[in-house]
Amino acid sequence: MKNPNSAFVIILCAALFGSAAAAGASPPTPLNSLAAVQALSNAEAGKGLAVAFVATVTYYKTGDVDLFVQDGDVAIYVETTKDKHLTAGDRVIVRGTTRACFRPEVKGHDVTFLRHGAPPQASAANFRQLIRAELDCRRVTLHAIVRSANSVIDGGLNSVYLQLLMDGGSIDAEVLDADLANLSDLLDAEVEITGAVAGRFDSRMQMTGILLEVNSLSDLKILARPQTLSGSLPITPLDEILKTYDVQDRTKRVRVRGTITYYRPGSAVVLQDGDKGLWIMTQFEKPLQIGNRASASGFPDVRNGSLTLTRANIRSESVSSPITPLITSAEELATGEHAFDLVSVRGRLLMAIREAAQDEYVVLSDGHLISAVYRHPERGMSVELPPMRQVPVGSSVRMTGICILDNGDRFQGSAAFEVLLRSSNDIAVIGKPSPLSVHNLLLVVGLLLVIVFGIGVWGWLTERRARHETAKSAILEQRRSRILVDINGGRELAEVLQQITDLVSFLLQGAPCWCNISDGTQFGSRPPNVTGMRVFHTEIAGRSGSAHGSISAAVKAVGKAAKDGTSTLSVAAELATLAIEGRRLYSDLIHRSEFDLLTDIHNRFSFERRLDSLIEEATTNVRTFGLIYIDLDAFKQINDLYGHQVGDSYLQSVVLRIKRQIRPTDLLARLGGDEFAVLVECADNDNALEEIAYRVNRCFEDPFAIEGLNLSGSASIGIAAFPDDGLTRDDLLNAADAAMYLSKRSKRRIEAV
Repeated sequence: MKNPNSAFVIILCAALFGSAAAAGASPPTPLNSLAAVQALSNAEAGKGLAVAFVATVTYYKTGDVDLFVQDGDVAIYVETTKDKHLTAGDRVIVRGTTRACFRPEVKGHDVTFLRHGAPPQASAANFRQLIRAELDCRRVTLHAIVRSANSVIDGGLNSVYLQLLMDGGSIDAEVLDADLANLSDLLDAEVEITGAVAGRFDSRMQMTGILLEVNSLSDLKILARPQTLSGSLPITPLDEILKTYDVQDRTKRVRVRGTITYYRPGSAVVLQDGDKGLWIMTQFEKPLQIGNRASASGFPDVRNGSLTLTRANIRSESVSSPITPLITSAEELATGEHAFDLVSVRGRLLMAIREAAQDEYVVLSDGHLISAVYRHPERGMSVELPPMRQVPVGSSVRMTGICILDNGDRFQGSAAFEVLLRSSNDIAVIGKPSPLSVHNLLLVVGLLLVIVFGIGVWGWLTERRARHETAKSAILEQRRSRILVDINGGRELAEVLQQITDLVSFLLQGAPCWCNISDGTQFGSRPPNVTGMRVFHTEIAGRSGSAHGSISAAVKAVGKAAKDGTSTLSVAAELATLAIEGRRLYSDLIHRSEFDLLTDIHNRFSFERRLDSLIEEATTNVRTFGLIYIDLDAFKQINDLYGHQVGDSYLQSVVLRIKRQIRPTDLLARLGGDEFAVLVECADNDNALEEIAYRVNRCFEDPFAIEGLNLSGSASIGIAAFPDDGLTRDDLLNAADAAMYLSKRSKRRIEAV
């Protein structure tokens, strides 16, 4: 069968390229066999060579682009379009171009159906062959034990996702268009399963596991059912489950070499060789010099979707071979392609926090919030902790460190990341902060305090010399100092203003004094009848705007108080100005620390603090609450097409709509970028959470009118409930995030169809 098909392809290729040759062009002859394509190196495949070959379909799902084809014992992955109607066994012609990936693969421009037929004979496979990628893309049959079985919705179709245990390790399998009534019957069963060998890859296209793509339930045969069904197992106490733990680990030790770019004694080392970095977990504690070459031997593993080396032994080679940090951007780091690389990125420092376990610098870089973290030495180590480096807030900084991903799976979208610093010196100041900063405002407030204090001291000395009343001067100074201390100490404004009016009454020999604030509030004691009295009024001036109100006193028409009324009220007005503006500045600083400056809703810090408090309350009172995770779809495209100003307006409009859909007791927060969350404190059941999530989703149905544009919007939503989906903050966030990504993936596949 191979010779006639090859002849057919050659004739077809001659017809396809004949017109170009007649016009004087000399197009390259396409590769006309699958074996010829597979024989290419990745460098050769990256040149985009033309292909036109015949092969048999081993796996394809309508609505997706993944196509696996095989010819004899040679197989390859083809990216095609989502509108094909192909089944396993179909004979097809594949036309396209090669490209480099984990192995050479094909970008299919056209896949033409020839005829129906039988799928290729499946090869018997063991775990050693699979993990070495010896059977990559081929149709195989294997024996395994079912460890878990779950129904998932993939591209709008029901599928069964299996985790299988083979002799040697674990793999995953997805059975298309399958819907079993009782998946628990599969648990612990010995099965024979047939499918195309795919892989799991991290953000750098390094293989991190095996996925078997299975066409239907007919490719799954139960060889032996478990002796006891999972629903019939006896109940095990929660604190005794480890008694059944049993693992036989035959993973072989490997040895790697590279330059040390990060070292945390007793915890981890990062080695980098060229453009590849590797996180190595080790208990090694002896001194290591960053920039020296070293080798490590240990056992390969996958953590958070990325390759790692565990239980490692380190050996320094004492040869200097420093790595130059990769100068990059936050957007490029979010692709995940630089996991564990030594990188350098710039931004503006928003805050710096010292915690028990780490120092954290929060930096804004191109619209992305980045955490640069210096982790303190492990507890118990005799290492003196240096003082935290003081970098002025608002400074332009350059961070140098190791890019760490929360999840390195390249198919989960943009990766959350942080920059792991080797020391506080990895934060370099490259630009001074703007003069209009919180620090400078505090300096201005301090200067005002000094000025007012000086005025007070001057007044006290003048009064002392004039009256020679030491006792009264002491009382006067004590009251003034108390007011200044209370202003600086954050005492309630009403108490400070009352103290100021009492001070005026004291200075004016008991004359009634009162203060009217611009919001209508009155402090002090205003007599009901001021007939026959001289009333003084002094404006409480605002240093950067309209007046804050006025302060008044009613004294007898003659006497010392009548002469001192104006000057006394002027000093009191200065104190009142300082108190009001100091309180407003303090409130503004508190608001900025807890609320997002763009949308004026709670920020991530405030959200996480409230979430921790809710978890503690719910654990103590045995009650439930919910978390709704919201991720805006296609927000990056709005920024790219219309600019950040339109993007900011779009975020503000989205927040206004979401606020209308939630209850007054619910807390809405912006976690960063286009990610939001709602804490539903009163959620007695899942229906309440789903109702709120449904209303939030519905609020995107009408377009957003922004600066003359009608922008269509949508969001992907994930729900998590306490305690069903998690008992800690990270567990709840991860559960809601996973549900959101499942919704986003389903939505994309539905849109693709």
